[in-house]
Amino acid sequence: MHDYMRALQQRFFRKPQCEDLRGIVEDTCGEFLKRMSNEDKRKLLLIVDSMDAIRDEVSLASFMAGFKLAWGISRELETDGLYSYDEEEMTQPWRRFQEED
Repeated sequence: MHDYMRALQQRFFRKPQCEDLRGIVEDTCGEFLKRMSNEDKRKLLLIVDSMDAIRDEVSLASFMAGFKLAWGISRELETDGLYSYDEEEMTQPWRRFQEED
């Protein structure tokens, strides 16, 4: 199911547009990297790569939770029959009488 959810996420997820923030991050990182030693750069890149992997897993977990929630709501609604506002209004005439008073 994990692979199926990842495929759905790739199909429907759209990255938010954050060009301004990305530019700031890239500029700041560039300045920061100029001042660092090679060993510190290696460690920082390892941290950044790890954070990217964590972000991807959290994003997938969030997508899966939302999907399961929507699926559960759908199944719950189906047990009572699919919801129809018009049907509800027709089957509950007492509402119309209360509104007239």
